[in-house]
Amino acid sequence: MKKIISILFVFALLQSCAGTKDMYIFTSFHEPATEGLRYLYSSDGRHWDSIPGTWLTPCVGTQKVMRDPSLLRTSDGTFHLVWTSSWRGDRGFGYSESKDLIHWSDERFIEVMEDTTTVNVWAPEWFYDDERDEAMVVWASCIPNKFDLGIEDVNNNHRLFYSTTKDFRTFSKGKLLFDPGFSCIDAQIIKKGRKDYVMVLKDNTRPNRNLKIFFATDPHGPWSAPSEPFTPEFCEGPNVAKVKDGYIIYCDRYRTKDFGGYFTKDFITIEDQSDRVSVPPLHKHGTICMVPAKIVKQLIAAGQKKKP
Repeated sequence: MKKIISILFVFALLQSCAGTKDMYIFTSFHEPATEGLRYLYSSDGRHWDSIPGTWLTPCVGTQKVMRDPSLLRTSDGTFHLVWTSSWRGDRGFGYSESKDLIHWSDERFIEVMEDTTTVNVWAPEWFYDDERDEAMVVWASCIPNKFDLGIEDVNNNHRLFYSTTKDFRTFSKGKLLFDPGFSCIDAQIIKKGRKDYVMVLKDNTRPNRNLKIFFATDPHGPWSAPSEPFTPEFCEGPNVAKVKDGYIIYCDRYRTKDFGGYFTKDFITIEDQSDRVSVPPLHKHGTICMVPAKIVKQLIAAGQKKKP
């Protein structure tokens, strides 16, 4: 009986979304990150449901994991996915592409830090630079003894780097994007308007480990001084959903094992609305992306077939 009710609920939801141009997809993974890509979906950017199953099993990198999956859809309808492929030892990230989020191309390992002594390449995150007509991948790497340590260990002192591509075949070598003077990871860039860019990242220093915001007139920088933190400690993986009346900044609260949601209209005044969002348990942070409702409908139907 429960299975019939579940199927009827999904059918009703799909029917209600039939006339909707786009829906939200939230890429995800479950610990220990060896099973692969997972999805959440939403019609309002606030309340999320899981799509059953995994959709791309990681097979590149030293440890062959899939953490921090980041999704970008280009104007030709292609979805491009990048992810963290190892905790340590990799000088690049995983890459694959798809037309329907179900069938994925052979995975590639994109090496972007080959000329460095980096410890890692963490949390690659897409940003499409429409001014330059190119895609940008931003990640965190730790290069021992390159930056001021502060209170961080030499092998845990991260800064932000980036690579660009126009064809998703050739990626530029990694370049330093931002050194805020402290260890930072998990950066996402959002374009609010012309010459109006926002970066949300995790201050990874002890005892902070919270989220801060920066501003710039160009995604390559220079970036402003940091805002005051707008989350408590032990928050990471910020991802932004554009909703009807503003933005919701989601974060992975890894000590309490749930998600926080912070609403803002301008990234200056921020309100904790964690009690007004819902994310199913076990999911970890990825990227929120707008996807045609037809593709989401097909994905949900395929996921129902994966249920045991």
